[in-house]
Amino acid sequence: MPKYVLWGSYCEDVLEKRAAYRQAHLDGLAKQKEDGVLITIGPTKDITKVFGIYEAENEAIVRQLIESDPYWQNQIWTDYEIKEWIQAI
Repeated sequence: MPKYVLWGSYCEDVLEKRAAYRQAHLDGLAKQKEDGVLITIGPTKDITKVFGIYEAENEAIVRQLIESDPYWQNQIWTDYEIKEWIQAI
């Protein structure tokens, strides 16, 4: 099954702005992980970017997961890019 890399950006003052949506965000990610579609995800240390790896039948599924996330819907994530990834090792 294809793998996809997510790179996205966080809003300014992310630590304060995310608080109201954090638990719903984490619950959704846990469900994606349990379902086997999310391999890993997390912020860069400076909390300006988010990086994730998904395994899904197509890119549209990954986009739907990202765009239904509370962080996207509430502008905590401000933009994102997805690339199909070829795992060499």
